[in-house]
Amino acid sequence: MADGRGTSSHSGENLLFLTDEQLRQAIEAMFFAYRGFTADPDRILVDLAYGRAHHRAIHFINRAPGTTVNNLLGLLGVTKQSLNRVLRTLIADGLVQSQVGKSDKRERHLHLTEAGRALEQSLSDAQRVRMRSAFREAGPEAVAGFRSVLETMMDPEMRHSYMRLKENGG
Repeated sequence: MADGRGTSSHSGENLLFLTDEQLRQAIEAMFFAYRGFTADPDRILVDLAYGRAHHRAIHFINRAPGTTVNNLLGLLGVTKQSLNRVLRTLIADGLVQSQVGKSDKRERHLHLTEAGRALEQSLSDAQRVRMRSAFREAGPEAVAGFRSVLETMMDPEMRHSYMRLKENGG
């Protein structure tokens, strides 16, 4: 499909001159891709009566064991009330442990329990299967471009948090 300048509307050419229709298609593709990306873990979470907020909390506690509640609040961009509701459930169900800080007794440091790590593994495995398959099919240049687009779309403070996580093991 030509974009009016003799290039394919699906190619990476003329990225600075995307039409509104091409941008709409990209937005829709992102919505549908996100739906697919979350569908596999959602099937696991529904049996536990958990939602995506629980998944995100488990994911980031796994990525940064010992993270504080305040750090998790910043990463997730949620209210303290909603995070506390999620954490109370995860702690009560034996998936997360909360430990009082050694130097600052007001801090709570979060760690996954063995059961929490097992759940995180099954949720991540489901998403890795989908990502690995898509990345293989798209090829290395598309993977690099995809990552670049996602990183560029992040708000600066989120990009900073993402880069810190990346540096610490990813």
